Amino acid sequence: MKKFIILSLAALSLLASCDNKAEEETRRQQALQDASKQELANAVADRDQLLSLVAEISSGMDQIKRLENILSVSNGIKGETPSQRAQIEADIAAIQQTLQQRREQLAALEEKLNKSSLTNANLRKTIETMRGQIDSQAAEIETLKTNLAQATETIGQLNTAVDSLSTTVTTVTDERDAAQTRATDVTNELNTCYYVAASNKELKAHKIIESGFLRKTKLMKGDFDQSFFTVADKRDVNRLELHSKKAKVLTNQPADSYQIVDQGGQKVLEILNAAKFWSLSNYLVIEID
Repeated sequence: MKKFIILSLAALSLLASCDNKAEEETRRQQALQDASKQELANAVADRDQLLSLVAEISSGMDQIKRLENILSVSNGIKGETPSQRAQIEADIAAIQQTLQQRREQLAALEEKLNKSSLTNANLRKTIETMRGQIDSQAAEIETLKTNLAQATETIGQLNTAVDSLSTTVTTVTDERDAAQTRATDVTNELNTCYYVAASNKELKAHKIIESGFLRKTKLMKGDFDQSFFTVADKRDVNRLELHSKKAKVLTNQPADSYQIVDQGGQKVLEILNAAKFWSLSNYLVIEID
């Protein structure tokens, strides 16, 4: 009986030991399963982060291409403002900063993937491709900065040249206008004439003629009254209505360059050849009755 009891206790002990081992194995398997699920979840999250970064890098390339187009077009526009160029410079600086952030994100993601047992060759290849694209974009940005600097310098030189040309054009225009004014003044002066039609008494009163007994009449020899004359333009004087029944030209206009005719009982002086009429004097004195 005693022996049976001992054997029973031994059997129970063995069964208990087996149960403990089974339970421990179950817990271990569950822990491994939970760890694998977490690592898989982390790997999926890292993959999704990588895919998101791929989209961002692709978008960055589109931004760079847009800037290249803007810079290319703006360099051909004369009316480009400093604010437009400043905006391009700000966009370039922002893209540079974004590229640096993406480079750091990619390095951190690569480090995480290297520690994961689920990483594979495709992910590593994608990371290398992304790193190459970031480097390519950084090089594009440097080229844009160089082109922008060159364009700014060229625009500065062109602005200087334009200012110089504008100054030259203004100077030449002023000189031309002054020359035209002088020419006009000279032309007007050359075509200025003075005429008067008055009685003998009036002409003497204004010292235009001087005469005396047995003395030859002198014409405008002294300090005559210039204001008594009418000032006119030779090109506009073709005929003078004298409002008198008698008229005689006292100045030395050539006789064949004019004629005095009757119109309704009043004398009218008609100039037949203006150039010849005024060739000897710019003054015309007519004595009327």
